[in-house]
Amino acid sequence: MKSQAKYLDYGFTLIELMIVITIIGIIAAVALPSYQQYVESTRRTTAQGDLLELAQFMERRYTNGYDYREADGSAPALPFTTQPRQGGTVFYNYGFQGAVARNTFTLQATPANGQTNDDCGWLRIDQAGVRTSESGDAECWR
Repeated sequence: MKSQAKYLDYGFTLIELMIVITIIGIIAAVALPSYQQYVESTRRTTAQGDLLELAQFMERRYTNGYDYREADGSAPALPFTTQPRQGGTVFYNYGFQGAVARNTFTLQATPANGQTNDDCGWLRIDQAGVRTSESGDAECWR
């Protein structure tokens, strides 16, 4: 009899277990949204870098012929149209917003898949380096 009582003293009660599970649930409920915002911000930063890379591509074209367009007046083919470094999932699609003129262009990154909930929405950059976002928040490009 004495040995059975010894084992019962070292166990957890159901109440203690429920308290631990509740604490873990509260911590997860607070941490998960913060983590999601961090992940979205990281993906957005990658999209900003990609837009700057595409803008440099366009500037090199202009330097070679003083025209952003192809010889037939059409928009040039971009070197990439999705985030190339994201593995299997695409979080942004890249393309021109509006027509490409001889001396003007606007590139746009449109969120896709898991990035569509990002508060900033699409990101744009033009030939003058003006950076805008769908939300209009200057923090989206920082």
